Amino acid sequence: MIRVLIAASSPVARAGLKALVEDAADCVVAGSASSGELDELALELQPDVILWQISADEDAAAVLRSLKQQKKVLLTANATLDLIRAGAHGVLPLDATADQIEIALRAAAVGLGIFSPEHLDAPSASRSSSTLTAREREVLRMIAEGLANKEIAWRLGISDHTVKFHVSALLGKLGAGSRAEAISAGIRQGVIML
Repeated sequence: MIRVLIAASSPVARAGLKALVEDAADCVVAGSASSGELDELALELQPDVILWQISADEDAAAVLRSLKQQKKVLLTANATLDLIRAGAHGVLPLDATADQIEIALRAAAVGLGIFSPEHLDAPSASRSSSTLTAREREVLRMIAEGLANKEIAWRLGISDHTVKFHVSALLGKLGAGSRAEAISAGIRQGVIML
């Protein structure tokens, strides 16, 4: 079970997030706190993941830096790369679906990051992922599923040689030296959604 600490300034928001986490099959609420109490309660409870809804007037980056050991998924209207640099494992918009939040919690619990690319002020990431062709994006998603070149070729109805060409092209475009690095870059750039 993933122990989740919920934080939000609003009691209504905390109640909503608590209900969402309780509905998730493999998550349990470890505690709930206002944003001001987050530091203290996180140290006391040592949750697997912190789910934090940030209001516009909060200095989230400062709090994130003080919670270096914990994995954090943020819900915010004002996501910036500073939040990621300060240690967020996930940054989602306030209107994220229950499924998106649940996936982000699971990913953060195992050390993966989930970020909504259209939500972040990361134009360079958008540009590099947009250089991938539709077929390269499709191949990258299948690589992330763990498929080998032959399986990808069979699914797409193309030759192994063509798959190798697409893999080579997407590795180059993403600046990746391996399939694992390509998957990581694809996740960061929003090509692959977990």
